Amino acid sequence: MHIVKRFFGKPSSAGGRQTAQTTEHDVRVAACALFLEMARIDNSFTEDETQEILSILQARYGLSPEDAEELIAAADKELQNSVDLWQFARLINENYTNSEKLEIIEMLWRIVFIDGKLDKHENYLMYKFEQLLRLSHKQLIDMKLKVRRSSASQ
Repeated sequence: MHIVKRFFGKPSSAGGRQTAQTTEHDVRVAACALFLEMARIDNSFTEDETQEILSILQARYGLSPEDAEELIAAADKELQNSVDLWQFARLINENYTNSEKLEIIEMLWRIVFIDGKLDKHENYLMYKFEQLLRLSHKQLIDMKLKVRRSSASQ
């Protein structure tokens, strides 16, 4: 898998339409961009957060370590070129089911709690993601509690 395609580029040349593979790639970049934004929101992107994101990408998308790193690089580039997070959330909303979006929220909570605490910037961003991904407050809190329970049992 070679992740060098443009995230918000023109439709592919195959009949002027994007292929399912291109869309899947783009949604992965979008999800990864949210993970990166969450990891950086408190102005400290730690090695533990990097490893958690790599682990999530490998487990969720079946990527090799090299492909996961390439996906992070592609998402980072798109994040730097973006004005806001809406474009990433829009792509996720268009391509993911509600349960898949809840999985994204669960992964975001895992990144938040990798250091064992929730700071005010992370809290703000989680509520922003709740709105952007069109989820309920109850769904957001349910995923938070699920992650807290699983980290407490480890």
